Amino acid sequence: MKRMRLASLALIIVAATSCGSVENREESSQSRTETCKEIVEWVDFLMINNVKYSYNYDGTKEVTEEQLGEKVGEVSYMLNEHACSGHVSKNGDAAYLPVGTEIYALKGYKPEFRVAAGNKIYQAGDNPNAATMKDLLDIDGKVDKVSLVSGMDGSLLGDFSAEASSAFIRELLPLPYEGFDAIYEKTKHESGIFLRIHLKDGTSFRMVYYAKGNGFTAGAFGTDRLQELILSERQRIKSAVAG
Repeated sequence: MKRMRLASLALIIVAATSCGSVENREESSQSRTETCKEIVEWVDFLMINNVKYSYNYDGTKEVTEEQLGEKVGEVSYMLNEHACSGHVSKNGDAAYLPVGTEIYALKGYKPEFRVAAGNKIYQAGDNPNAATMKDLLDIDGKVDKVSLVSGMDGSLLGDFSAEASSAFIRELLPLPYEGFDAIYEKTKHESGIFLRIHLKDGTSFRMVYYAKGNGFTAGAFGTDRLQELILSERQRIKSAVAG
């Protein structure tokens, strides 16, 4: 399984020839110029206040004007067709949003968790300021249910019971936030269990859990109780599907 970063910058080099880049940075405006002859496919992300957000392709809806809170930032550099594969992401960067695109807080959520830009919801995948999963994921009291989904196509396999969903969130949010790299080192050779967290506003997001390493790609190691809960609900759901 290729290394992926759910809330941080990832890319796939589709074709490469030669790459030359010149960078001219003014710290106040982040004015940059780069020329690159590489064809790079970027994950749709943006970065502000040192937090990296990724667009949730299949779990969010188009943002309406009524959902927008205060302005929290602005895109100062678009990577697509400008940056090479070795580019180091900086505040103001976005993969596909044009320079000048305004970034807003999303009503109902802390901006450290979700922001809106270009009529899309972007969700934090890497926050160096987070101490716990609750700091990374502003979902306390906002979860409708937890589901088991297919790792092949993301299709629904079944839902956790209401009691198990509540217990899952109670156990998850206090966990220390370690970041993706720490989890990857212990889980990189495992096959994951794919979960989807459904929120009360109708949006959702995916989370991958690795049972042997007892870790989540969102950036935390689980408790024994969480491990037992996930595995038992997975077995119950799979038995129901098979029956």
